[in-house]
Amino acid sequence: MSSRIAQIRLVSSHSEVYEPCDDSFALVDALLADRKNLLEHKPTLCMEVGCGSGYVITSLMLMLGEEANGAQFIATDINHHAVRVTQETMEAHRVHAELINTDIASGLENRLAGLVDLLVVNPPYVPTPEEEVGREGIASAWAGGENGRSVIDRILLVALKLLSKRGWLYMVTLTANNPSQICRQMRKKGYDSRIIVQRSTEEESLHIIKFWKDFDIEVDAKDVVLNSNAAPAGVMDSVLSQLHRLSFWRSSDVNSSRSGK
Repeated sequence: MSSRIAQIRLVSSHSEVYEPCDDSFALVDALLADRKNLLEHKPTLCMEVGCGSGYVITSLMLMLGEEANGAQFIATDINHHAVRVTQETMEAHRVHAELINTDIASGLENRLAGLVDLLVVNPPYVPTPEEEVGREGIASAWAGGENGRSVIDRILLVALKLLSKRGWLYMVTLTANNPSQICRQMRKKGYDSRIIVQRSTEEESLHIIKFWKDFDIEVDAKDVVLNSNAAPAGVMDSVLSQLHRLSFWRSSDVNSSRSGK
């Protein structure tokens, strides 16, 4: 199994680039846990936003391997040092991706709109003062603003534009980010979700969440809009709350059967 992920000793580094840590390992473990489904999914365009050291995107390329059938890979980072370090990490593992120094997907949204089948993100999720968000260097890897959601919410908006109709999104979240609210927010956009990996460390509790388009939800959402005038606000809130709890907390087996995963 170790040959299917990046080797730490071959991961490049720089003082201004975030090194692989618990969140990076949890995200790669989630992708490994879902590897069979990923291979069956056969993504044609895979993308990582915020590539950092290159550990995650390199691991993704290695675990998909030749079975990816010529899939293309793109990775972005706002930190130019991270782009260079990721390039070095990939070269050490003899894999290749298109690397772009940009903020999330700035300048790429029109080119990639509706084309990304697999999007992976380990966002800046640490709650910080808003003025720390977007700073140059390594701080850009963790400074997430109020509740750690400033950058996450921006990424979700971009993800909705980039993901194809069969696109999957894997995202790292922290308990402080209110992951259940994120899932409800995405559900309103027609995306179902489930936790692939949940891991607690001494400092934080991490959730790796997978999102995918559920067209049944999309139909339900339209029905809610059409019938909202006929239902009291309290009833509608209750229905949405129940839908959310079912989506976020139900067992993985039920989610797998609905999504074909």
